[in-house]
Amino acid sequence: MGVSFDLFDTLVTADYPTDPAAAIATELESRDISVPDDWADAYTEVHIDAPAGAEIPLPAHVSRALASRGVEFSGNVPRRAVVSAFDPAVETRPGAREAIEAARSRSGGQDHAVALCSNCSVPELVGRTLVRSELTREDFDAIVTSVGCGWRKPAPEIFEVTADELGIEPSELVHIGDDPRTDGGVEAVGGTALLLDADVEPTARTRLPNLGALADRLDALEVT
Repeated sequence: MGVSFDLFDTLVTADYPTDPAAAIATELESRDISVPDDWADAYTEVHIDAPAGAEIPLPAHVSRALASRGVEFSGNVPRRAVVSAFDPAVETRPGAREAIEAARSRSGGQDHAVALCSNCSVPELVGRTLVRSELTREDFDAIVTSVGCGWRKPAPEIFEVTADELGIEPSELVHIGDDPRTDGGVEAVGGTALLLDADVEPTARTRLPNLGALADRLDALEVT
């Protein structure tokens, strides 16, 4: 068995921009990029034809949105603007480290037992989030992000990549997250989803009232 964790709203909370388009526009303008008057519309339009479930890096989307309005720019200015716009304060959720330790101890003592599996279209954000949290990269045997592997949860491919990084079959992967729409996608590859739900009944098999309940829930699972 291997265990993967979602990052945002599972292990940590982060204060994203409430209006990403406006936040990015501010950073673009600070870099002498003329943001079009209809930037809010340009930002919400589809500019890259990608397969279902594929991740589109946000800097690529912003670059295409600017180009669609005839805005010229040089180099990696859109990337720098996006990275700066998503610069959150981070708080580690109670029980996060204990949950990771419980996952490792209940994974049969494997060298590769615990992974991070996170949707994130912003380059560098997962790394900066970990630096600002009480967690470190060394807490995980593998870090898989949608911007890195090219697929967003619930796409099966991201869970397959995570399982492969841990050296297990996808059916042996237990994924802990907070969103049944995305994190629940592990079930499509035969894995097991454990979802945080503060209102859960203590006996619910695939729900966790908090991260502190993970150890007992892992003990109760039968994962082949």
